[in-house]
Amino acid sequence: MKDQLLDLSAELDLITITQAVTYALNEDIGSGDLTSDLIDKSATVKAEVKVREACVLCGIPWFSEVFQQLGGIKTIKWHYADGDTVPTNSVICTLLGSARSLLTGERTALNLLQLLSSTATTTKVYVDAVKGSDTKILDTRKTIPGLRAAQKYAVLCGGGNNHRQGLFDAFLIKENHISSCGGIRTAVTAARKKNPSVLLEIEVETLDELSIALTSDADRILLDNFSIEKIQEAVLKRDACAPHIKLEASGSIDLKKIKALAKTKVDYISIGALTKNVKAIDFSMRIL
Repeated sequence: MKDQLLDLSAELDLITITQAVTYALNEDIGSGDLTSDLIDKSATVKAEVKVREACVLCGIPWFSEVFQQLGGIKTIKWHYADGDTVPTNSVICTLLGSARSLLTGERTALNLLQLLSSTATTTKVYVDAVKGSDTKILDTRKTIPGLRAAQKYAVLCGGGNNHRQGLFDAFLIKENHISSCGGIRTAVTAARKKNPSVLLEIEVETLDELSIALTSDADRILLDNFSIEKIQEAVLKRDACAPHIKLEASGSIDLKKIKALAKTKVDYISIGALTKNVKAIDFSMRIL
């Protein structure tokens, strides 16, 4: 897992990180940090970041970019890596540098760390709940605007998997698309003709619609708000008719039902709560 995350971190879109951090800093600092400007420009201090609750750490590239942009920080020493499970009251990192820069960037850096660690931690809870099965946990597009790449990275840190990044890299033909196109087969045929090389997924709401979708050229079928019993039927039908097509369960899925869902042997479970139901992890920074 750590090697995978190191590879992923190296491939992160640095422009996306830079833009997100620049926006966040501009939002907070505006025309200047009135309070930190009271401190002597030459003052150098040491600080540490501590976490007050157990979590999966995530957000190092964004946290570090805050102080990269502000300048004046000599060192940031990380004691854990993204994807690590961190115990309560652990010191996450120590920093040395300009007191002004540390205090100006503190809240923005911690905001990003607490948000992304929350997403990673929540993801791990869901991933652990299906451990022992072949079912994979997916995120959705229900992300905080401007921070989609960050939150999808956090899902990977928590052991989950990414669905499409946006509207541009996969087809997800939903109810309104089907209605507007004139039916499931018509929509799938049009998608294949337009771009045959990308993932093609189609949403169904009934077992009758599933039967039609299984005879189409889809890669994956999304079972929208199916009961556990209906998902079991869907898996059996898929196995008999089109075993190459993957099935994804979605819609109002929580921890109470996820273990039973995984037992149906559905391939994927997508969960909006990973990225939209954020309960910030409690981090703090202290000058030593």
